[in-house]
Amino acid sequence: MKVGFIGLGRMGQGMAGRILAAGHDLLVSDPMPGQTASLEEQGAVAVDSPAAATQDRDVVISMLPTDGVLNAVLHGDGGLIEGMPSSCIHMASGTHGVPAINAAAAAHRETGQTFIACPVLGRPDLAAEGLLKVVPAGPSEAVDKVLPILEVIAQQTFRAGESPQSAAAVKIANNFMLGCAIENMGEALSLVEKLGVEPQMFFDVMTQGLFAAPAYEVYGKFIVDKNWDSHGATAVIGLKDADLALEAAAVADVPLPSTHPWRDYLQSAVDRGEGHLDWAVMALEQARASGLEK
Repeated sequence: MKVGFIGLGRMGQGMAGRILAAGHDLLVSDPMPGQTASLEEQGAVAVDSPAAATQDRDVVISMLPTDGVLNAVLHGDGGLIEGMPSSCIHMASGTHGVPAINAAAAAHRETGQTFIACPVLGRPDLAAEGLLKVVPAGPSEAVDKVLPILEVIAQQTFRAGESPQSAAAVKIANNFMLGCAIENMGEALSLVEKLGVEPQMFFDVMTQGLFAAPAYEVYGKFIVDKNWDSHGATAVIGLKDADLALEAAAVADVPLPSTHPWRDYLQSAVDRGEGHLDWAVMALEQARASGLEK
C-alpha cells in the first residue's frame, strides 16, 4: 500500500519502521527537524507538510501527541483538511479527546474526506515489534481497506464500530483503568511496607494470585524496584490521559471519582520536575506521603 505517516515520536518511529519493513511505500512528515532521518535511511521519503504526506496515498496515519497538534495538522498551513485528496483515508492513531475526535470527523466529513480513529494500546518498544493492539472505528469499508497496515503494526485488532468517538472512548477508558491500577498499587505497596512487609513479597502475592495480569506484573515491578525511568508513558503524558478522562466524563455526564487521586499524584510529580519519569512515579508520590521517601 501507499502510506503517509505524520508524527514520528517514539511510538510513530516504531510503527513507521514496521510499515517500511513490510515493503509498503512510505512518505513521512514531522514538524520537528531531524525526526525523519532514521526512516529516510530505511527507505522512506520525507515531505514538508501534512498535506504532502497524503498525495497519491491510500492512507495517512497521524501519531500526534496532543489535540492541539492534531488540530494544527488538520487546519494549519499545508493541513489535511485543505490538501488531502478524497481518495486518501486519514487514520488518527494518537490518544485524543472525544471532542477533538468528533471535531476531526466532522471537518473531514464536510470536505468529503474519510476519517478513522485508530488509537493504539501498548508501549513504544512493542510498536517496534508489531505487538501493539489497535482499536479502529469509522466507516467499515475504510477500516477494511487499512487492515493490511493494521496487521503489520499490531498483533490484535478490536473494531469499535462506525463512530470514531467509540475508539477514543475505548482508549481513554483503558488508560483510566491502567492509571488507577498503578495508583492503587502504590497505595497498597506503601501500606504493607509501612507495616514491615517486604514489597517484593507482596508483589509475589499480588501477581501470583488474583492480580496475575500484565498491568500489575509490569508496573508493580517498576514500583518495587523503584525504577522510574520512562518505559512508555511519562508523568506528563499520564496527566494528559487523566485530563482526557475527565473531559470524556463531562461529555458523557459520568462521574469518575477514581481519576482524582491518580491525577493529583501525577500533577505533584510534574510540579517536582519529575514529569519526564515513567507515570509509575505516582507510586513514589504515595510513598512520600506515607513517610517512606524523603
